[in-house]
Amino acid sequence: MWHGGASGDDGPGEGFPRRTGPPDDAVPVVSAVDGTDVVRISKRLSFVLRHRPDSVGLALDEAGWVDVDALLAALAAHGLPLTRADLDRVVAGNDKRRFAYDTGGRRIRASQGHSVPVALGYPAEQPPDELFHGTSRRALPAVLAEGLRPGRRHAVHLSPDEATARAVGGRRGPAAVLRVDAAGLAATGAVFTRSANGVWLVDAVPPAFLAVLDG
Repeated sequence: MWHGGASGDDGPGEGFPRRTGPPDDAVPVVSAVDGTDVVRISKRLSFVLRHRPDSVGLALDEAGWVDVDALLAALAAHGLPLTRADLDRVVAGNDKRRFAYDTGGRRIRASQGHSVPVALGYPAEQPPDELFHGTSRRALPAVLAEGLRPGRRHAVHLSPDEATARAVGGRRGPAAVLRVDAAGLAATGAVFTRSANGVWLVDAVPPAFLAVLDG
């Protein structure tokens, strides 16, 4: 059974049993990962690449990258043997595009959501007038009183549309969606960046820039 971590979908999970069959050089190198595996492996990768690279004996560089071959070897040594084709499918098939390769395809990192020190290096961008944030309804009173804070992560995560925010907020029960006055916040000097998978990032959102959406 897979167990979620503190962030809900970043738990370490468990290793997959080693595959049996012909050696790699006797069959074409294709992915044996199915749709269910993509979700489970994504959770394990999120845990390793966002929070605990040391759990498999790795260290991220200052920008959050790790060598792909080193990652595959480390995962195999800790009960999760994957081929490069398996990893490619997980990266391509993850519905939230949590992971990205560098331009040469030799390194991989999580697109955002780290709790370990990294400098992702995304350039500052002018945000759209409005962005959105999904949370649980039980958290809403605290959010309206204190604003949005990053918690264990490096930045507050904002969605470009209401539907995405509602899906994020509904992970732990009934969702509440907040509209963020991104243009107004940017006018105060707040710096916005955008991750490789389209998530907007900002240090914090004070209550004055939040409004609860109905529905």
